[in-house]
Amino acid sequence: MVVTVRPQEAAGSPARESRRLETDTSSQPSQQLMDVESPSGYLTASPSPAPVSAPMSPLSPTLVEDIESPDEEVCLPAVLQLRSRLIGSNRQKHLVIEQGLVTRLLQIMIEPKFSNEFKIAVTHTLGSLAKGLDFHVKALIDHGACANARSEDTLYSDPSIIPHLIGLMPTSVNNQISVATILTSACKTREHQDILCQHGLVPSLFQLLGSPHSSVQLPGLQCLTILMFSNENATKLVSEMSLNDQTMIERIETFMDRHRKIDLQLEASKCIAYLYRCGVLDESDKRITFKALPCVVRMTKKEASLEHRIFAADTLSYLIEISAELQRIAAISNHLISSMASFLTMDLSQEDKRALRNISADSSSHQQLSMNRYHMAQIKQKVDQTTNLSRDMKRSAFKVYAALGANDEEIRKRIIDTEHLLPCLLECLEDSNLDLQTAAIGCLHSLSRSVQLLRTTFQDHPVWRPLMNILSLPTSTVGMLIVASSTLCNLLLEFSPSKEPILESGAISLLCQLTHKFEPALRLNGVWALMNLSFQADQMIKVQIIKSLESDQVFRLLADQDVNVVMKTLGLIRNILSNKNHIDNIMGMDDYGKQIMQAVVLILESDRIPEVKEQALCILGHIADGDAAKDFIMSNEDVLKKVISYMTHHSTRLRTAAVFCIQNLIWAKERGATERQQRLKQMGVDKILQQLFESDDATLAEK
Repeated sequence: MVVTVRPQEAAGSPARESRRLETDTSSQPSQQLMDVESPSGYLTASPSPAPVSAPMSPLSPTLVEDIESPDEEVCLPAVLQLRSRLIGSNRQKHLVIEQGLVTRLLQIMIEPKFSNEFKIAVTHTLGSLAKGLDFHVKALIDHGACANARSEDTLYSDPSIIPHLIGLMPTSVNNQISVATILTSACKTREHQDILCQHGLVPSLFQLLGSPHSSVQLPGLQCLTILMFSNENATKLVSEMSLNDQTMIERIETFMDRHRKIDLQLEASKCIAYLYRCGVLDESDKRITFKALPCVVRMTKKEASLEHRIFAADTLSYLIEISAELQRIAAISNHLISSMASFLTMDLSQEDKRALRNISADSSSHQQLSMNRYHMAQIKQKVDQTTNLSRDMKRSAFKVYAALGANDEEIRKRIIDTEHLLPCLLECLEDSNLDLQTAAIGCLHSLSRSVQLLRTTFQDHPVWRPLMNILSLPTSTVGMLIVASSTLCNLLLEFSPSKEPILESGAISLLCQLTHKFEPALRLNGVWALMNLSFQADQMIKVQIIKSLESDQVFRLLADQDVNVVMKTLGLIRNILSNKNHIDNIMGMDDYGKQIMQAVVLILESDRIPEVKEQALCILGHIADGDAAKDFIMSNEDVLKKVISYMTHHSTRLRTAAVFCIQNLIWAKERGATERQQRLKQMGVDKILQQLFESDDATLAEK
C-alpha cells in the first residue's frame, strides 16, 4: 500500500487546513485578504466576503435532485459542484446540513457500487463541512461520520505505511510538516509509540529540529512529545541521540531560549518535562531549574494568550507533580500562585451574553429562519469557545495548585488564601465537565492534607457534600472516585470538624460499598476511611460499621491480593476493639468474637509479611485487654501457642507484639490474673520473658 502526502502550494504552510471562525466582515478594508479553502485544498487569498446581511443563495432543487440520484454519472458532477460551493462559506455548509444532504453523502461512502474517485470527492466534501463551525462538526458526528474514520487503524494496519511515511520526510519541507503532523495525530497508545521508534522516527525528528524553518521545527517537537510521553524506551533513545557533536537534548534546549517563538518554547519545555518524568533528567538538572520551569511559569502570566497560558500551566503541573523541591521553587517563582488566581475568574463577556439573549428566530421566512440559525450557530460557537476556555483555565489552575500543595504546609496556606478559590472549587466540584471536576477534586485532595485547613477553612465550607455526591453518582469515573474517596479519608480524621456531618449523611454505607469495588485503590480507600471513622468513635458507630460491612466482606478483604487493603482492614478491626469498655460488648455480639478470632488465625497461619502479622497480634493484644474477651484467647490453646511461638520469632516487631498480648493477659490488677499467669507459666512463658528481658533490644526488654 502506497501513501502519498499532498504537497502544499507554499513551503512552510501547514499541511492541514486550519479551523477558523469564518465571519463575514464587510467593514474590512478591501485590500485585506483572508485565507479560505480553495478547490485544490491549498490556502489562497480571496476577495473581501459579502456583508452579513447579504441573502444566502439556497441550494437549487436540481442540484439536490442530482445528488440524490443513484446514477454516479449524474451524482458525481453535482457533488463536485457542491464541494466548490462549500469552500469558504459557513452559510452554504449550514444549508447543506439543514437540507439533510449529510445522510446522502454518508450513504455514498458505504455503497459498494460507487467508484473510489466518487468516494474521494465525497470525502473532500465532508472534510470541507468539518472545517466549519462546531455546530457543523457536531452535525457530522451526530450523523455517524466518524464511526469508521480511525486514521491510526489505517496507518498501522499495513507494516509498510509507517516506514514509507518516514521515508518521505527528507524530500521536502511540506512533507516534513505533513508527516510529522499525521504521526502526531495517529500516535495514541504505547504500542504506537514503540512501532514509531522501531521504524527510526527519533533520528528523523532530530533532523526536523535542525531545520531552519520554525514551521518544521514545531511539528517535529510536537511529534517528539507525543512519542516520549510516559515511554522510557523513547526517552532513552532521545537521550542517546547525537549529531555533529550536539545531543538531541541540547538541541531541544535551544528552543527554550526567549528569542524563539512562544509555541517552540512551550513545546520544548514539555519535552524536557517528559524526559524528567521518565528518569532521563534529574530534578536538579539546569535545563529544568533554569530553562523549562521558568519558561512555563513565565507563560502563565496575563501577557500570554489564553491558549498558551493553559498549555504552560498543564506542563508546569506535570513537571512539578512528584518533586517537593520543584514545587518549592515554583511556588516562589514569578508570583505564580497569584498568577494562577487569574485563571479562576475568566467568564463570558457582557457582549457575548447580550448577543446570545438577543438571537431570535421568529421570522416567517424560511430563508430568514435559516440565516438566524446560522448567526446563532456562529455566536453560540463563540460563546462555547469562551466557556471551554474558561473551564480549561480553571482546570489548569486546579492542577497547578494540587501539584504545588502536595507536600508543603506553608504553600498550602498561601494557596488557600487565594481569592475566589474555595467558592470556585465548590462550584467546579459539581460541574458537568468531568475533566474540570476531576481537577477540582485533585486540588481539594492536595489541600485536605493540611491539618490546619481541616480544622479551620473546611469547617466553614462544606466541601464534603459534593464529594459524597460524586461517590454516589454512577457517571463518576474511576479516577474521580479514587481521588474523591482519598479526600474523604482525610476529612474523616479524628480532629476534622467535617467528620460528624459526613457521618450523618450516610458515609458508612457509602464507604462499605467502596470496599466491594473491583479497583484495589477504591477498596483501599473505602477501608481506610472506615478505619479513620472508627478511631476513638462511639460504640454505636463501631457497631454500625460492623453490621454494614458484614463478616463475609471482612474475610474477603483480609484475603485481598493488595497488602495495603489487608493492613487497613486489620487497622479497622484494631480501632473497633480499641476501647476497653467497648471490647467485651463488641466481642460478645452474636458470633462476631468467634469470627474475629478466625480472621486473626487466618493471618497468623498465612505467609503474609511480618508487618501484616504484627497487626493481627496487636488485635489479640486489644482483645486481651477486655475482661470477658480474654476468654476468647485463654480458651483457645492453638491461639495461645501461636502467640507464644511469636515471642521467639526472629522479627523484633513480631516478638514485641506477642509480648504486648501476653502482658495484657497476665495484668495483675484484673480479675482471674493469677489463674492466667499460672497457666502461661506452665506453657513456659516465664522463661521466654526472662530471655527477652536480657535482650539487647531496650524496647523489647522494657515490655
